[in-house]
Amino acid sequence: MRLHRLILFVLLLATSCNQQDRSNENAIDEFIEQKMQDSGLVGLATGILVDKKLVWAKGYGFADRENAVPFTTSTIMNIASITKTFTGALVMKAVEENKISLDEDINKYLPFKVINPYFPETKITLRHLATHTAGIADRSPVYDGSYYYGGDYPDPLGVFLRDYFSPDGKYYSKENFLNARPGSRNSYSNIGAGLAGYIVEESTGKKLFEYSKENIFAPLGMNNTCWRLSDVKASLHSKLYDQKGDSIKLIPWYGLATYPDGGVRTSVSDLSKFLICLVNEGQSDGGQVLKKESVQEMTRPQFNESNKPDSLDLSKGNEGIFWWISQDGKEGHDGGDPGVMTNMWYDTRRNIGVIMFTNTTPKNGSKHFMSLDSALWIFAQHLKDNASKSN
Repeated sequence: MRLHRLILFVLLLATSCNQQDRSNENAIDEFIEQKMQDSGLVGLATGILVDKKLVWAKGYGFADRENAVPFTTSTIMNIASITKTFTGALVMKAVEENKISLDEDINKYLPFKVINPYFPETKITLRHLATHTAGIADRSPVYDGSYYYGGDYPDPLGVFLRDYFSPDGKYYSKENFLNARPGSRNSYSNIGAGLAGYIVEESTGKKLFEYSKENIFAPLGMNNTCWRLSDVKASLHSKLYDQKGDSIKLIPWYGLATYPDGGVRTSVSDLSKFLICLVNEGQSDGGQVLKKESVQEMTRPQFNESNKPDSLDLSKGNEGIFWWISQDGKEGHDGGDPGVMTNMWYDTRRNIGVIMFTNTTPKNGSKHFMSLDSALWIFAQHLKDNASKSN
């Protein structure tokens, strides 16, 4: 069924290639609306980049179904693990300012020690944290309990991390670490990302919401982007939904103990400015936000056959600094949390990109979301081709 509808979408698009742009848009609208109906997605917004510019963006469905509030490209919602790309950019900004080093022992920056009990003599570095090779595990049920429903997480980030990593902490266990030498195994870690963000806070003397506003959000004009629920105008923030069978359940807004791994709240319109800045080597209309060298380090493949860690399949992709580089040319990140599915990718070979948010955990997991994503890449290439013809 997914393949059938994708083929139908391509045929619709092909028949409209020589017609007006509105006909082309009708094809993608019809496909998205049908897939949302099939999957039970309440609200969705997407943006398409061509040649490092946002050329098309649109919202569908509802940010608040109960009150019929439309989901638009300015609707704010938490973006889950795409947040890590902001944490990566802030790490690189702190490196620019000589506050930290990617390859220094992280204990140089921390008020408590982080030591892998299986390899106590091996240092852990920020590069390890940012490439998910630090040997830190997201141990259940501790990590599952780090979601705080109803508001921002009440305790400071450092309190949770101290309790997780210090031997006298209430969450400490040897199982918080992998039995793998730091740098030797690739294993995704949200708590590791939280630790990286905390190191930025400790080394700069500023909380991430302050440091990012000063160095990223304000320079890029990301006026509807923040970290904390308390900083969001409630009328602009999408409600979140979970689909169970034929029923849709409202999920309360929540904060995260380890917010550097998933706490940013933004819109498709704002996020496009950040992605454009990164693919444009740190530049924006307002000037140089990050040094070219910083972005190049953040987005370059960190591993090759001679130094790759276990369980990283280079035939599928490579790690940057909280950045994923796939072998098909797409770079960026995706995210998933309760009531949240997000994508932010740019194809450096074709020079097109896709951003997509939905405020619903669909009944069939990511299947419908990925089908939508595939259709949007087809549409993005169509817009790219049309732009080339018109030039």
